[in-house]
Amino acid sequence: MRVTDPGRLAWIFGSSRSGSTWLLRMLAALHRIVPIDDPHIGHHLGVWRPIPLAWATAKEPPKLGTLADYKREKRDYLFSDSYRDTWVPQLRELIATRFEAQTRDYAEEAGGIEEPIVVVKEPGSHAADTIMDLFPESSLIFLLRDGRDVVDSWLDAYRDGSWATDEGAYPLDDGGRPALIRWQSSVWLHRTEVVQETYARTDPDRRLLIRYEEMLERPVRALERIRGLLGIEAGREELERIARANDFSRVPEARRGAGREIRHAQPGGWADRMSREEILAMHEILAEKLDELGYLRPGDVPVRPAA
Repeated sequence: MRVTDPGRLAWIFGSSRSGSTWLLRMLAALHRIVPIDDPHIGHHLGVWRPIPLAWATAKEPPKLGTLADYKREKRDYLFSDSYRDTWVPQLRELIATRFEAQTRDYAEEAGGIEEPIVVVKEPGSHAADTIMDLFPESSLIFLLRDGRDVVDSWLDAYRDGSWATDEGAYPLDDGGRPALIRWQSSVWLHRTEVVQETYARTDPDRRLLIRYEEMLERPVRALERIRGLLGIEAGREELERIARANDFSRVPEARRGAGREIRHAQPGGWADRMSREEILAMHEILAEKLDELGYLRPGDVPVRPAA
């Protein structure tokens, strides 16, 4: 049985800092699930253009895209549309073979797993469209969170001693906060739009939208929905046990809070941690999409003073 067989592979797409690590940890406790945490396929397939520095130096606010957006029509580009029928099957085989090797190791370490289901948490979700084209029979879990909380979480990650400094982040100077806010707002918007479009063209029987805020309130319900999507046998008592074991309150205080990978289970905290000007800059990019998704509330956007 291969990862490419129908029903064997599922992806968690959305934005980083949206509770995807928590969700994958709960799913990993279910029998048959093999978790793959952050393979970063999307970051290799979807290199950002322009570079983040543009949000601090550009004459006009830049529009975020990827290298493929600019190069796919050029025949010399490795992933050119002109040679799509050549590279798609080869790339699919590469990823599938890599996942199968990890699945065998995981199953052996677990003492054997019959008919494993591979669940991949992919942080580079701006390439969700390409990934689902590679694996059209796989399932899609769209994990959605208020973009303002995502931006706020990334601001926290760029601080002295943060968990993210081991993965390429750095302590942020106060003067750099506005540029990082604009950059991360643009990233959340772009990823959300790509996953929305990919979700819309995915078979309804193989897709699921879960909001972080709802999962926080009813984690068992979220697990029940995913159980149905993946065809896993698990009773409600088991799901309740898994949800309790992974509750935020169970995480030792030394491993959660500011600067930690497990930070705050507090939607809306951005309003208390950003200045008025920072909130305005963030909403200039996010307001329309937040309103479309039902996140924008009266009073969220400060009124600009008269000129």
